[in-house]
Amino acid sequence: MHALISPAGLAAFPCSGRPVVLDVRWRLGGPPGAESYREGHVPGAVFTDLDTVLAAPSGEGGRHPLPEAADLQRALRKAGVRTGQPVVVYDDADGSVAARAWWLLRWAGHREVAVLDGGYAAWQAEGHPVTTEMPSPEPGNIEVRPGAMPVLTANAAAALAREGVLFDARAHVRYTGETEPIDPRAGHIPGAVSAPTSEHTGVDGRWRSPGELAERFAALGLSADAPVGAYCGSGVTASSVVLALEVAGHAVPAALYAGSWSHWSRDPERPAATGSDRG
Repeated sequence: MHALISPAGLAAFPCSGRPVVLDVRWRLGGPPGAESYREGHVPGAVFTDLDTVLAAPSGEGGRHPLPEAADLQRALRKAGVRTGQPVVVYDDADGSVAARAWWLLRWAGHREVAVLDGGYAAWQAEGHPVTTEMPSPEPGNIEVRPGAMPVLTANAAAALAREGVLFDARAHVRYTGETEPIDPRAGHIPGAVSAPTSEHTGVDGRWRSPGELAERFAALGLSADAPVGAYCGSGVTASSVVLALEVAGHAVPAALYAGSWSHWSRDPERPAATGSDRG
C-alpha cells in the first residue's frame, strides 16, 4: 500500500474491502479532536486519540513517548484493525498527526497503512459524504510487533547529526532558539538540519509530489546513500519527515527520535545549538 491515498481512492474502495479508517485529529492547545469528530467525520472512521492511544503518558521520555505495545494493540483491536487489512488515517491539519499514526502502525509491523492526502478538508472539498454516526467496529486481531521502523536514542541522534543527516521538523524559529514555547530549553541538536514539516504540503494541505519532495531533501543536503533520521518537539511532526522521505523515494526508512526535543532538552548535560547554523 502506498503511503498516501487520495480522497477519491478511499471513496472507491468497495464496501466489502473497505479499510479501517482512523480519525486522529488533534491540535496543540485544542479544541480537542474528539469534538471535531463528533461534529462530523468520514463514514465509519474511528476516533483515535494522540495523547492516550498514539503515545504513552508524558514524562521523562518526552511529551509523546511511544506507547507500550500491549496498550497500542488493545486500542487498535478496539478500533477494528485486523492483520493484513488496510488502514487509512487522517487529520485536519498538515498531515503530521496522521503521519504519526502511519508511522506507529508501520513500527508495529502493520504495512498496509496510508495517510489520506489532504486530510478531512480534502475529503469534504471533493464532496464525499460525512456523518455524525458513531461506528461500532468488530474487534480486530492485529498483533503489535514493535521494531519494524528504526528509532533513535538521544546518543544515536547526536551521532547521526554528525555522521549523517538529522532533520529537525520544528518551525525554524524553534530550531534557531528564537522562541521555545513548550520545552525546557531553546535551540537544536548540534549538527541537525532545519526541515520544517510545514514545507511537506502545499497551501491546499495536500502533500507535495515525490519529485518536489526529493528536490527539497536534496537541497537540504541529503544524498541517496546517507543515513538519515528526524526529530521535532515531541516525536509527532517528525513522523511526517519519515513519510515524506518515503514518498520521495528514499530507499531506507528514516530513523525517528521519538523523544525528540522534549526529551533531549530535559537533560542539561546535552548541548543545545542556537542560530541558523547547524552548530
